[in-house]
Amino acid sequence: MRTVDLIRRKRDSGELTREEIGELIAAYTAGDIPDYQMSAWLMAVVLRGMTRPEIAALTESMLHSGQVLDFSGLAGRKVDKHSTGGVGDKTSLVIAPIVAAGGLKVPMISGRGLGHTGGTLDKLESIPGFNVNLSLADFRRVLQTCGCSLIGQTAQIAPADKKMYALRDVTGTVESPALICASIMSKKLAEGIDALVLDVKTGSGAFMKNVEDAAHLAELMVETGKSMGKSVVALLTDMSQPLGRSAGNAMEVVEAIEVLGGAGPADLRELCLELSAWMFFLGERVKTVDEGKKLSADLIASGQAREKFREIVGLQGGDAGVVDDPRRLARARQTLDVTSPAAGYMAAIQCEQLGVACAVLGGGREKKEDSIDPAVGLEFHKRIGDPVERGEPLCTLHYNAGARLVEARRLVETAYRIEPEKPKAIPPLIHRAAIS
Repeated sequence: MRTVDLIRRKRDSGELTREEIGELIAAYTAGDIPDYQMSAWLMAVVLRGMTRPEIAALTESMLHSGQVLDFSGLAGRKVDKHSTGGVGDKTSLVIAPIVAAGGLKVPMISGRGLGHTGGTLDKLESIPGFNVNLSLADFRRVLQTCGCSLIGQTAQIAPADKKMYALRDVTGTVESPALICASIMSKKLAEGIDALVLDVKTGSGAFMKNVEDAAHLAELMVETGKSMGKSVVALLTDMSQPLGRSAGNAMEVVEAIEVLGGAGPADLRELCLELSAWMFFLGERVKTVDEGKKLSADLIASGQAREKFREIVGLQGGDAGVVDDPRRLARARQTLDVTSPAAGYMAAIQCEQLGVACAVLGGGREKKEDSIDPAVGLEFHKRIGDPVERGEPLCTLHYNAGARLVEARRLVETAYRIEPEKPKAIPPLIHRAAIS
């Protein structure tokens, strides 16, 4: 097998065999294929797509590039959730402790920021001392102790995806349904879970900009999971505007703690309750989704979900004191308001630009080796449909270094569209409740 031949065939819309895909992934994982050739193949996939058999072969090859965990010896159903990403999406930090507090096991293997989207691992690492790089033995120990553990991919878990994930982030090869499906499902199926809830985003801040493309991706992932014997459901949710009031790693942890305390932004609370409810339903903890939603709300109201988050943080080496005093988290030294140039109503938001602006300030990566500043981020003051006065703040930039402040400010300023009339249609938070 010559890699260049596989690149050419995919470039020309040809179909690769299961064996060829398996050999390609194995060789790249072993270091026998350089990044520049894999980048070329990934770009060919983005441009030409993959067939269903190719996607299945890619997912399986990535899954079996490392160890597939087995938690069958642990009592209780094992359930996880995955989001396709967006701006301000910190739901995992809320949902995982809720569901663990409700008696299910949540072995959550997450990723870092990808493109304009934030990453769960980067958010968790903004908590001083929090270790997302547990060994598999410690991952199992924490899961057994408190019902939940949140880690990144180890060298043993889907190592092919770990290498490809970092490469896609910096080569413009993120937005491919085939690659997104294989990446997500290879990681999630390696977790040893019984069931999976997928949060598939659509809108200006999502990789899938329209509902039809999001539904296609959701169907691919549900089909892939079910073919491997898992209970899977997908929700199509909105990302035409940021989720919650902030984007930026430490700022999002603060917001997650607020929701666990019974407060926080209404849209974030609503989505977390919905996703948790589906996890309880697939985990056979409740008989209906409505029961799951009530259970989730009760676990927040009683303080059990918040205490579970404190327990998880402590067991993974983090400063559990941040749960009571979020001021212990890093905060940016400087702020700058971006104000409205006119009076009217918020008509539309180019949400992806806001995610890019956060990354430009230091909250994301442009190269694999880039470090992240956990303190920086954006604070959002207006949502679609809100009235706006001239000179009123739309967004506050929280920053430490001014080197790229002008660029970030320009991205934010041009992300908002103000119109004289209130928009007739405001995007719903949940477009479709379930694809199963």
